[in-house]
Amino acid sequence: MKMKHNKKRNTAFIYEAIIRELAKAIHEGGISRKKKIIKIIREAFNGNTLLSKDLELYRSILEAKALDLYTAEKILFQSRIQKGSLNHQELFKKQSELIETINRTISSEVFNNFVPNYKELATLFQIFHPKTKTKSRILLEKQILERMTSDNAPSPSVKPIDNLTYKTFVSKFNEKYTSSLLSEQRALLSHFVGSFSDNALELKIYLNEEIPRLLQSVAESRRTPEVSGDPDMLNKTNQVIEILKNSHTRKIDKDYVHEILKIQNLVKELE
Repeated sequence: MKMKHNKKRNTAFIYEAIIRELAKAIHEGGISRKKKIIKIIREAFNGNTLLSKDLELYRSILEAKALDLYTAEKILFQSRIQKGSLNHQELFKKQSELIETINRTISSEVFNNFVPNYKELATLFQIFHPKTKTKSRILLEKQILERMTSDNAPSPSVKPIDNLTYKTFVSKFNEKYTSSLLSEQRALLSHFVGSFSDNALELKIYLNEEIPRLLQSVAESRRTPEVSGDPDMLNKTNQVIEILKNSHTRKIDKDYVHEILKIQNLVKELE
């Protein structure tokens, strides 16, 4: 019999659910609610917390793709070993505290948020759980290994980059678009290059504040004579608005950041 997945004891699910709640708060303009959510995320997952360590074990597998079978098996095996070495009583306590905080300060409905990779999170939860029977675990691991070794495996939400890639990226942007980066562009790039060190937490928080700012500025530009009186400019402006509105569905990679950098430059010109 397959063990039931307890999503409130799945650290990765809690994290994804609350990140989506933050996106909703930003979209709805709930400043107070947004601040509460950010505070909860930072306290629970930033730094060297037990919940952050647990989340990283899920991510080490979820963010792996197109690997050879040997490497994939080693990552999965080592993740299971590290998961087993965690203080599970303390982890249970920290999860309980986080759940209680979310219920009290936000809403229990947070746990009903749609999480696209819910099935994979549930599979990993069962692989990690000590009470999962051997046969079931082997079958579940086979599924995960197939995803980790497939070229069509879901890409990670954030791809870490090294300093050389970062410098090349900035250099090319400077050459093509402007002689110097805007302060908001430097902030975006800084969060992007550092995204691997904190599970992209600061990057996501930055984007959840920056995207609404850009969206408001571009939307307001439609009322100016230069834009409203030019059908072509109006059409392109509407296209930019659609890009920003749908940005929460995008993978945060180099192409995405490049696009936001261009929009930041556009907004500066509109000011």
